[in-house]
Amino acid sequence: MPQGDPQQPVYTVGGRRLSIADLLRRFSEGQFQSNGICRLSDLHLKTGEPATYRFDSDLVPLPGAEPLDAATVRALLYPLLTAAQITRFEATPPTDVDAGYELVGAGLSFRINAFHDRQGPACAIRVLPREIPAVDRIGFPEERIWRDIVDLKQGLVVVTGITGSGKSTTVAALLRHIGRHRAVRVITLEDPVEYALDSDTALVSQREVGLHVRSFAGGLRAALREDPDVIFVGEMRDPETTSLALTAAETGHLVFSTLHTKDAKGAITRIVDMFPQERVRELATQLSFSLTYVLAQKLIPLAGGSGRRVAMEVLRNVPAIANLIRTARWHQVYGAMESHRRDGAITLERHLAELVRRGEVEADDARRYANAPSLIP
Repeated sequence: MPQGDPQQPVYTVGGRRLSIADLLRRFSEGQFQSNGICRLSDLHLKTGEPATYRFDSDLVPLPGAEPLDAATVRALLYPLLTAAQITRFEATPPTDVDAGYELVGAGLSFRINAFHDRQGPACAIRVLPREIPAVDRIGFPEERIWRDIVDLKQGLVVVTGITGSGKSTTVAALLRHIGRHRAVRVITLEDPVEYALDSDTALVSQREVGLHVRSFAGGLRAALREDPDVIFVGEMRDPETTSLALTAAETGHLVFSTLHTKDAKGAITRIVDMFPQERVRELATQLSFSLTYVLAQKLIPLAGGSGRRVAMEVLRNVPAIANLIRTARWHQVYGAMESHRRDGAITLERHLAELVRRGEVEADDARRYANAPSLIP
C-alpha cells in the first residue's frame, strides 16, 4: 500500500500549501485539454528546483512554486509508493524505482520513476490517458497499416521512439482492437502496467514485472507455456528477453514490444547489437524471418500550438528489406523503404512532408523533428 496521505499539504506555491494530489489534479483541468487529450504529459519533482510540468514539448515551472528541498520531494513522492518501493529507493546505494499510481476520485493514472541525482531525490511522473484511444485516432499514415497489424497471426511488431513519444499508447490501442475483435489469448508483461485491457472477445492476462513475475525474460519464458496467441513484452531490455521474443515470433505467436531508438533502422541495429559479434549473423537471419513491422514515432506540435500529433515511420518487412537485414546492409534500409511505399512502408520525412502539406504541422517544426531535415520541402 502507498505510504502517507496524498492529500496532506506539504508544498508552498504562491503562498498556498499544496499536496501531491493537488499537483496531480492539474492534469485534469480543462485549460490543459485539447480534443480530449491532456497537453500536460509529465510532472518533474527535483531537489533544488520548483515543481515543473511538461506542456506539449516544453518544460514549464509551476507559477509561484518554491524550489523543492529533499524533505519536501520525499513528502510528495512517498504517498505514491509502497513501503517496499521506499525501502529500495532509500537503500545504499539507492535504487531507481518504477511505480504506478491511481489518484482515487479523479480518474487519473500515473507512471512514476523515482531516482537520485547530485542534488538529492527526484522523480518524473507521467500521466496516462484515462481511456485508450481508438486505433484509428493514433495517427497512422494509412489505415491499411494498422488494419494489417491487428490481423497478423504471428511475427514481431516493434514500436520505437524516444521516451514520451507515445509508444505505450500505440501498443495499447492495437491490443485493445485485437482484444475486441479476435478470440485469442493475450498475455502482457509490463513494468509497470500502464493501461487496463479488458477481456472482451479475447482472454487477456496482464502481468507486472516485480509484482507477478521477476523479470521480462522469466515472464516471457512462462508465457510461452500458457497457450498465448498474442504477447506484449513491455521492452526488449536485454539479450535473453530479445532472444525469447524473436523465438516466440518465429514459432507462431504475434509479439509486440518497444525500444528506444529514433528511427526504424536504429531499431534493427539495436536488436542485433545486443548480442556478441559472433552471433550477429545468426541474429540478423532470425530477425529477418521474425520481424513484420517497425513503427518509429515522434510527437510533433500541431500548427497553431493546439497540441501534438504522431508522425510515424513504418518499416514493413517485405522480402527485399528482409534480405537487407539478413545480410546486415543497414545503410540500404532507408532507400528500400522509399522504394516499397506501395507495400505500406513510409519514412518519417515523407510522413512529415504530408502533414505539412495538409496544414497539420508547420514546416519548421517538421524539419526540427525530422531525422534528415534536408528532405522536408
